[in-house]
Amino acid sequence: MIRDVAPVTPLGGPVKTVVGDPLEVSAALVRDGHGLLGARLRTRPLGSSRWTVSPMSNDGGRVVGTFVADAPGVVEFEVQAWLDRFSSWRRDLQARAGAGQDLTVEFEVGARLIEQLVDSVRAADRPRLLDAVASLRSTSCTDAVRLAAGLDDAVGALLADVPDPVELSTSERHLVRVDRERAVYGAWYEFFPRSEGGFVAGAPTWSRLEQIAADGFDVVYVPPIHPIGRTHRKGRNNSLVADDGDVGSPWAVGSDDGGFCDVHPELGDLDDVDRFIATVAELGMEVALDIAFQCSPDHPWAAAHPEWFEHLPDGSIRYAENPPKKYQDIYPINFWPERDEDRRALWDACRDVFAFWAGRGVRVFRVDNPHTKPTAFWAWVIPSIQLEWPDVVFLAEAFTDPPTMMTLADVGFSQSYTYFTWRTSKWELEQYGTELAHGPVSSYFRPNFWPTTPDILSGPLRGGSPEVFRVRALLAATMSPSWGIYSGYELVENEPASDQNEEFLNSEKYQLVQRDWEDPASLGPFLADLNSIRRKHRSLHRMRSLAFHATESDQVIAYSHHVTATAGQSADSVLVIANLQADVVVETMVHLDAAALGVDPNTPFGVVDLLTSERWMWNAGPNYVRLDPAERVAHVFAIEHG
Repeated sequence: MIRDVAPVTPLGGPVKTVVGDPLEVSAALVRDGHGLLGARLRTRPLGSSRWTVSPMSNDGGRVVGTFVADAPGVVEFEVQAWLDRFSSWRRDLQARAGAGQDLTVEFEVGARLIEQLVDSVRAADRPRLLDAVASLRSTSCTDAVRLAAGLDDAVGALLADVPDPVELSTSERHLVRVDRERAVYGAWYEFFPRSEGGFVAGAPTWSRLEQIAADGFDVVYVPPIHPIGRTHRKGRNNSLVADDGDVGSPWAVGSDDGGFCDVHPELGDLDDVDRFIATVAELGMEVALDIAFQCSPDHPWAAAHPEWFEHLPDGSIRYAENPPKKYQDIYPINFWPERDEDRRALWDACRDVFAFWAGRGVRVFRVDNPHTKPTAFWAWVIPSIQLEWPDVVFLAEAFTDPPTMMTLADVGFSQSYTYFTWRTSKWELEQYGTELAHGPVSSYFRPNFWPTTPDILSGPLRGGSPEVFRVRALLAATMSPSWGIYSGYELVENEPASDQNEEFLNSEKYQLVQRDWEDPASLGPFLADLNSIRRKHRSLHRMRSLAFHATESDQVIAYSHHVTATAGQSADSVLVIANLQADVVVETMVHLDAAALGVDPNTPFGVVDLLTSERWMWNAGPNYVRLDPAERVAHVFAIEHG
């Protein structure tokens, strides 16, 4: 029996890895008797007929093997196992010899086992095996010589991973989604082009791109850029009545000017967007486009395909609502119309939206509210798009219950928004970070940490000081390999709509916002430092390296990322110690775990603060820390190895 194969997902969807990252596969083997069991890992790109074989070793009762993919796509794997009769015979032969037993029959047993396996090895290695057979059967040799032939390590090595032709079991096949680096690592910057003059040449948008690139961001994320409906258009601050000149919500997609494959005329045209995408690429970044499958009452689909929407008894189309909230400017799409042909046509039309923008060079999609659409749709459309464009990344904007978030990851989303926005205390951050880095979901759920979004201004950021904004950005940027900010974060925009409402006052979702990007108090340089640190330290590029260290204060959190040295790359360790009560001076002792940092527990080591260049000598175990907001809200240490 081959049981408990890992990693797998609860629904059987692909687990996730990245090009160049080793993926560990393990399984438990069960068989009657005392014989040794052999196993190997077989992998191949989905659709290929040629398997790549890797050995699996026994590690504490489980067999373990690894493989590394060299291109994006889907890989399938299986575990093969067998009773390793030759290794079992060698083990028992040595024991019998030690007990002084007669080995004559055992020599013949070994010779026959080798003969059964010899055709499974390379032709160049077969003479060595046949020599061993001859020695085992030789009556002119002493038992010591025959025993040495049977226990020859070179012979054992040649047959170590050869499956036994008499007894071979194969597990079920499992899938692995292999992504490019952006699916797991990147710094995102969200901004509204319409507040910066749109995509047309000469607009301030273009200088903003240069600043975003200079600040070290990798992804420029824009909300829907399509025409916006006028029927029931929302006014400033989500008012139900729009005044003349109110621009409406970009998420109320569609008007007489077009739908999901069109550009709002005030932003420019498709040629302008093409230039925008190309310019972003020239600056070393890429565009993430928001896809929101919902329609304004003016969207062309509403008139052409009324069957794609839910109708009330009076014949009208039901608008979106999340009681008591109402969104009269939006019609939700009914992804399960009564007739199957209507469903197929709708799903194909939605796929065509992704295909249209992928064809124009967009390789990252932020999907709005995917949890309000059927998981069956995502399980179909995401692999369909990635089959044609293997490098496409899908981010799920799913602020919903954990099972739904995990299900969306299971069926194909590359990464997801998370609860980081609401995790503020030490124990919450430690628990959540451990869950994402090392819990059962870590093989397929990838986080993206955002301190705020256009929809969410929460926790200590509501009315928070610049120091609070620094700490939350630092936590997001150094805990998770993917993180992002919404435009205006660097200017400490902190005024909520009300005491109860988590949204911003004067929300940019419903109006244009003008900002002073030359403000000397901007946190832009600090954000640039964070992104520079992230790029230089590869330990921050994966979530699985996260480890927490004990502190004697609930207001101070300490965690690290560590990766060992590899060929051509030295070991890298980053230690973060942050003041969660950013406006208050805190002092505490931090107890460091030497193993988590990759240091000798008995030898002092140097730490360099990457934000200030200060250097200290520290030890594993307790170390004193004082964090004064007037000086610093955190330490971000590089550990000096060797």
